[in-house]
Amino acid sequence: MLWYVLQTRTGEEEKMVQMVRQIVPGHLYGECFVVYHEQLWRRQQQNFVHISRAFPGYVFITSKEPEALFFCLKQFPSMVKLMAADDDSFFLSLEAEEATFLEQVMDIHHVIALSYLEMGSNGKVYRVEGPLKSCVSKIVRCRLKKRYVLVRIKLLGKEKDILLGIILKEDISQGIRYGKVDAPIRYSGMYPTIPIDQRVSKRKETKPQECK
Repeated sequence: MLWYVLQTRTGEEEKMVQMVRQIVPGHLYGECFVVYHEQLWRRQQQNFVHISRAFPGYVFITSKEPEALFFCLKQFPSMVKLMAADDDSFFLSLEAEEATFLEQVMDIHHVIALSYLEMGSNGKVYRVEGPLKSCVSKIVRCRLKKRYVLVRIKLLGKEKDILLGIILKEDISQGIRYGKVDAPIRYSGMYPTIPIDQRVSKRKETKPQECK
């Protein structure tokens, strides 16, 4: 399967996914989904995990028959109304390395989970678990107080900085609950921080990186 991006208006991503699933024949595509990411928010001395769209305006779809899929989508006026661009940029292909990166950092629900970081006294990261483990070398900025890092990747042929949420040791001891969830997935109660390193496959150790 090859990966493609359908561009739509921000806030209409889930509507486009549902429409694809309802009107497009199953043999024309594999999966159609929105990518989400987790971010830790601290409010009134409490920790909450918010889940929001990682790439606003983007819907991802896989297909072995992209031309037939494209013409099928264009046949439905209701689908055309959701398009945020013209024919040249509505339906764009991802390169193999771009698709591989997304496959590495997402879970089965297409959510990029929080990554666990432990810091040394010298300001360097010496333990990483979670999605960030596969792309530590791509970090361009660390915001430890705000609990995220920016990772520079290639997407649709251009460099793009994406946000990956992180969790520190003190956050686990304080307890974490789910907050706002934009993904169409049921989440409730406490965030499962204990098995965090089981949510991604084990990979080789990464070299220490400095965070400020």
